[in-house]
Amino acid sequence: MTGTAQKVWFITGASRGFGMLTAQQALARGDFVVATARDPQAVTAVLGEHPNLLALRLDVKLEAQAIPAAQQAIARFGRIDVLVNNAGYGLLGAVEEASAEEVRALYDTNVFGLLNVTRAVLPAMRKRGGGHVINISSVGGYSAFAGWGLYSSTKFAVEGISEALAMEMAPLGIHVTVVEPGFFRTDFLDASSLVSTRERIEDYADTVGAMREFASGVNHQQPGDPAKLAGALLQLADSAKPPVRLQLGSDTVERVRAKNQFVETEMAQWLDLAVSTDFNLLPKAA
Repeated sequence: MTGTAQKVWFITGASRGFGMLTAQQALARGDFVVATARDPQAVTAVLGEHPNLLALRLDVKLEAQAIPAAQQAIARFGRIDVLVNNAGYGLLGAVEEASAEEVRALYDTNVFGLLNVTRAVLPAMRKRGGGHVINISSVGGYSAFAGWGLYSSTKFAVEGISEALAMEMAPLGIHVTVVEPGFFRTDFLDASSLVSTRERIEDYADTVGAMREFASGVNHQQPGDPAKLAGALLQLADSAKPPVRLQLGSDTVERVRAKNQFVETEMAQWLDLAVSTDFNLLPKAA
């Protein structure tokens, strides 16, 4: 479904941040919204009661909750036009500092949780032959930062999943877009959305330690306007030909361009070695 016709949204992590603002703006323009969170009362507390709103309990880590949530959405509104996989959190710390337990918990939400919800929603989209999956990644999903290695790895996974899924869904009439926000003035750097590794290794003071100080100082001073991002997601959902990737924020655009240039420069420097590893093919006989 494209254009500005009424849409049915299914949004995870909808009690705050990007999810809440997107749900709010979608409702304001007359769309239907299935807004999910671990506590559905937190959704209605911020969005209020609305005839076009269905607030559902969904811990994305639990596939047993994702499947019935998708079924309830379809029972109420008949379809799901736009899935926004927004639920997730950050982990700040050096790669070596992160424990196996911390890494597994991060992947359970940011990667496996996204897959749980996507698998729950796609059958209905395939049956209709239409829909749009919007996966929220990060500038860190395209270019890593010291201190954000494990978080970035989850978003790199989301990027790979989204890129392949876009190829798989295109013949079925379903669009897939991975969105790469930069630093936006949400509560992402608050304790409610960000976990720091329990271990701190002094050798990383100049890199990860500096990043911790930066993150603390920039909290709620980020350049991105979350309300504008939500508006951009509505425009994205309305597009007849949405992109596979959408960078949001001037900082993301700058970082993506810098990485692309770095990769091209480094590849050129090592090009002879890079292409030297193919089999030497014998010339064809005349």
